[in-house]
Amino acid sequence: MTQSKSENPKKTAGGKKGQGSTQKVRLATVWLGGCSGCHMSFLDLDERLIDLAAAVDLVYSPIADVKTFPEDVDVVLVEGAVANVDHLELAEQLRERSKIVVSFGDCAVTGNVTSLRNKIPVDDLLTKVYHEGPGAVPRGGETDKVVPALIPRVLPLHQVIPVDAFIPGCPPDPERIWTAVSALLAGEPVVLEDRMRKFG
Repeated sequence: MTQSKSENPKKTAGGKKGQGSTQKVRLATVWLGGCSGCHMSFLDLDERLIDLAAAVDLVYSPIADVKTFPEDVDVVLVEGAVANVDHLELAEQLRERSKIVVSFGDCAVTGNVTSLRNKIPVDDLLTKVYHEGPGAVPRGGETDKVVPALIPRVLPLHQVIPVDAFIPGCPPDPERIWTAVSALLAGEPVVLEDRMRKFG
């Protein structure tokens, strides 16, 4: 994992003179174009989730019922590649509203499996998948507005917005996630062992 800036997400709340208190870190997780495997691996932190809950406020996530990406996020883990217009919009929004953006897993870091569609033009892909064979859906009109429009090529996150850190893996194992997240939340440099820097 690499970090391009050493911003400390911990914030000190105002208080009486000589009495500072540390606010919880505002953590978000986002799921773009991928399989949700990175979030499943995140949940495999098991009992360490209790320690994490004591240190953070989870302000946005597919595992929480929050509809709008909030302001003033300290750290956001972004799973998945950018594959459609909704992903583009959310990526720009989360970059604007977050101090530290982390590409979380191989799809966010490289495009990975999600980018396999890049060899097929979007119209051909949609025709093959949705418009041929029994039960074909007619093209045009309201039916094309049901799902967000695909962008011409699937992109890794850093090709859309500036990214501050990367956690490789498909998915990253819980130990790798814990090592990276605990360092980020402490405002320390993330140092992953060689075995934790591999893709796949």
